[in-house]
Amino acid sequence: MANELNENKASENKQERKEGAPRQKHNYYYKKNFNKTEYRKESSNANQNLDKKQTRAEVNKTKDNKEKTDNSQKQQFQSPKANKPQYKTQQKAQQSFAPSGAQSIVSIVIPLYNEEDSLYELSSLLEEELNKTVRGRYEVIFIDDGSSDQSYEIITRICKKNRKFKAIRFSANFGKSAALAAGFAAAKGVIVITMDSDLQDDPAEISNLIAKLKEGYDLVSGWKAKRYDPISKTIPSKFFNFVTSILSGIKLHDFNCGLKAYRSEVVKSIECYGELHRYLPVLAHWNGFMVTEIPVKHHPRKHGKTKFGSSRFIKGFLDLITILFTNRYFKRPMHFFGTIGSVLAFLGLLINIYLAVQWFLGLTYLSERPLILFAVALIIVGVQFFSFGLLGELIAKNSKDKINYIIREKIN
Repeated sequence: MANELNENKASENKQERKEGAPRQKHNYYYKKNFNKTEYRKESSNANQNLDKKQTRAEVNKTKDNKEKTDNSQKQQFQSPKANKPQYKTQQKAQQSFAPSGAQSIVSIVIPLYNEEDSLYELSSLLEEELNKTVRGRYEVIFIDDGSSDQSYEIITRICKKNRKFKAIRFSANFGKSAALAAGFAAAKGVIVITMDSDLQDDPAEISNLIAKLKEGYDLVSGWKAKRYDPISKTIPSKFFNFVTSILSGIKLHDFNCGLKAYRSEVVKSIECYGELHRYLPVLAHWNGFMVTEIPVKHHPRKHGKTKFGSSRFIKGFLDLITILFTNRYFKRPMHFFGTIGSVLAFLGLLINIYLAVQWFLGLTYLSERPLILFAVALIIVGVQFFSFGLLGELIAKNSKDKINYIIREKIN
């Protein structure tokens, strides 16, 4: 009996444990699940907060980047005055890397032939004027065109005294155009000024020439309004200037004045040879450069004699015909020869038609009219000129020098 009672109690305890175990198990899992859900909610809230913070940070970063880009663009499009320190440093860097030759702003080119008596005075006047006008940034180039006196010895002394004075010596007398061409090739200045060495051109006019160039012109020619020369030079010179103005299309009073100011691109693009120094304004005008003139002072000659005789007018007109042909018709010779040939051939044809009509009507006999021989000669000469034009076109098209233009400026 006692054993049965013990077994019953043990079975009841087992049942109670079985009934209580799931409660405890249920409570344990409920708390565990409850803790998991709360953890998940908290973690999701924390993640949401982090995402919000990250999005806010990204928005702030994009705003900052936009502001930086806008500021950089504004700085790029700002004027140099708004960004003075950078502009100054850029200018200094450009100046430091600029070539040494560009520092000589003005180059004075002076051709000379047997002018020993005027060189000392001329050099002192130039030195005084250039130190005042361009603050010492200059070079003076003397071109000795085969002088037979002491001109070159005097020039060497001047060059030793002042290193800004330079000299070129020819082996013989090649002419003023050749001397100017050598001076133009050696000039390093942004502005090139030519003048004679006989003290008739006043160095005080250099500042006026430079001021006129700064108005936008490429070549400024001097005009000797009051000229101290004999009538044998002034009257032919006026006639020469008048004819040159009509034929060239540029109106200047004095083409042959030695005092002129050029921009460097002008002298580097013009070929000066023969006796073409008189027509440099014409060549510059035909090449598209802006040319003008200003009145300049002219002084009487102090020393020596003029180096040009009456033959210069004949040579001058021959050179004018040369530049008219070579510059206007060199690349299109058919326009010149073809026009002349066509006119002559057409006149000959008209005369022949007139004589043929008279002969057909019985008004004349061709054997009695020498006019028919003249008409035939006109036709033959016209055909020959036309053939010259075709040959010229063939030579022009097959020539190696294809560059017949000058570029003024480029963008980008």
